[in-house]
Amino acid sequence: MKPHHWPWTFVAFSLIGLVLLAAGIAALAGMLRGVHPLFGDDMAGWALIVSAVAAFLTGAFPLVLRRLAEREGA
Repeated sequence: MKPHHWPWTFVAFSLIGLVLLAAGIAALAGMLRGVHPLFGDDMAGWALIVSAVAAFLTGAFPLVLRRLAEREGA
């Protein structure tokens, strides 16, 4: 049986998603208000969280393709 390897794109986009999620939660908590004027709006935190979800979904796509290829025996 072949060892399973994570696609590097999955790992990269998951890390980007985690950073965006952490920044979004920090922005919603008000901890980033003094960093940049755009973080003064509450919608900035939600935008970062939505971007994190998009990054997670983008990273999941090559993972699913890899699993399907392994199932087919490629």
